[in-house]
Amino acid sequence: MCGRYTLSTPGEVIAELFDLPESPRLAPRWNIAPTQPVVVVRTADTGGRELTALHWGLIPSWAKERSIGARMINARAETVAEKPAFRSALRARRCLIVADGFFEWRKAGPRKQPHYVRMRDGRPFAFAGLWERWAPGAEDVESCVIVTTTPNEVLAPIHDRMPVILAPADFTRWLDPEMRDAAAVLPLLRPHPAEEMEAYPVGLQVNNPGNDDPACIAPLP
Repeated sequence: MCGRYTLSTPGEVIAELFDLPESPRLAPRWNIAPTQPVVVVRTADTGGRELTALHWGLIPSWAKERSIGARMINARAETVAEKPAFRSALRARRCLIVADGFFEWRKAGPRKQPHYVRMRDGRPFAFAGLWERWAPGAEDVESCVIVTTTPNEVLAPIHDRMPVILAPADFTRWLDPEMRDAAAVLPLLRPHPAEEMEAYPVGLQVNNPGNDDPACIAPLP
């Protein structure tokens, strides 16, 4: 699964990677948690790409209560095309969730040891995401979910799942609003090459989402 991640990359780097019309001004975030607003790139109604903030925790359009989103932070690649909460979004509302690292926890005796996972060269990347609009009446909420898959060799010793990280060459295909056949995009939902990634243990302060500073990603001595 993916339950916490980071985004501290400068806006101009993000604009270049995602081919955005202008550089966003974003405050660095070191411990992004479910139910918080998260930065995503999606296809704009007028065409082209837009960067926006969505609620992390997908609220299906048919949901009766907003609280269901707290349980919808991840969607399994193996079943995303069949699950009622996700199948419509997979066909028509895909997005890129912008990140530059994420946390996973490995069982270590009586507790779990957090690890920080990132690209070896420190570059930002995109999780495969889906988004939905929930409109119960006066309040519209746009929310998203991170798609997960089986782990690569870096993640396997830590956790049995990892987020899908899309290659930049696949961004256009994933975002294409005309590509509504799930079979055309499901092959993209695969583990990222392990040789491009690294992981290391970090302190327990990341366990508290109230902690949001660079100490969250500091390697243990």
